[in-house]
Amino acid sequence: MLDLEHYLDVLSHKPGAFAGSKPLAQWSAAGRWPACYDELWERLRAAVVSMLSHGACDVAAVRYLLTEASLHKGRPAPIDVGALARYDRPLPDLADYDTLLSAPCAGNA
Repeated sequence: MLDLEHYLDVLSHKPGAFAGSKPLAQWSAAGRWPACYDELWERLRAAVVSMLSHGACDVAAVRYLLTEASLHKGRPAPIDVGALARYDRPLPDLADYDTLLSAPCAGNA
C-alpha cells in the first residue's frame, strides 16, 4: 500500500493530481480517508467554482466563500425619515423636452 503522506509534497505542486491519486484511492478503500475529508474537498471545489464565476482569482475570495455563511451579518435598523420629507420634490416633467425634439430644426428651414 502506498503512503499518502509521502505524496503530500508532490501534491502541493500538482493539486489537480490529488483527486485521482492511487494513494488516495488506497487510503479510501482501507478506511483511512474519513468521509469528512471528502466533504471538505467538495466544499473547497464549490468555493473555487463560485470564486471563478464571480471573476475573482485569489485565496482571500475562496476563504470568504468558505466562511461567509457563518459570518454574523448585522441587519440595519429602519431609519425614520419623516424629518427628511421636507426635501421631497416632484419628479421632473419631460414633456417640454419631447416638444423640443419633435420641433423642426431652425437651421434646416
